[in-house]
Amino acid sequence: MQDFTLAVLVQNKFGVLNRVTSLFRRRRFNIASLTVSETESPDYSRITVSSTGEDVMKNQLMDQLYKLSEVVSITELDSETISCELLLIKMRNTPETREDIRAAAEAFGALTVDYTRDAMMFRVTDDSHRIDRFIELMRDYTILEICRTGIVALERGSKTIIQNDMK
Repeated sequence: MQDFTLAVLVQNKFGVLNRVTSLFRRRRFNIASLTVSETESPDYSRITVSSTGEDVMKNQLMDQLYKLSEVVSITELDSETISCELLLIKMRNTPETREDIRAAAEAFGALTVDYTRDAMMFRVTDDSHRIDRFIELMRDYTILEICRTGIVALERGSKTIIQNDMK
């Protein structure tokens, strides 16, 4: 089993996200991360989805995705990709832990976005692995709440998702 991330360019129509995610469900892939947004053209949306699975099953999934009439293009994202994720994390603020938490947040480049007597909230934008490490470090303290986006990613250079599909 290996992790993979797909960028799926689809027509921006009602119900497309449901059809795409239903294929993952039917193929028994658990979606680890999902991000959807309109693209540079309002006619298209980009779905970035991360999952885990065997190559054969992943390839079958991609073949099935291409059978959906609304799917324009699919790219498997690899090491030539710039990706990031956003994390908001709310921590218990106590005099005993305050400085340790702030030092850790600073080391990870976290921005303090809210600070009260009893809670601190940080925003971290980074790759998924670094965000995972930050959360793991914060587990030594009291995490009150976590909210995290899915991965957003684009390939390096001038290639686009449509160009990749026309190879």
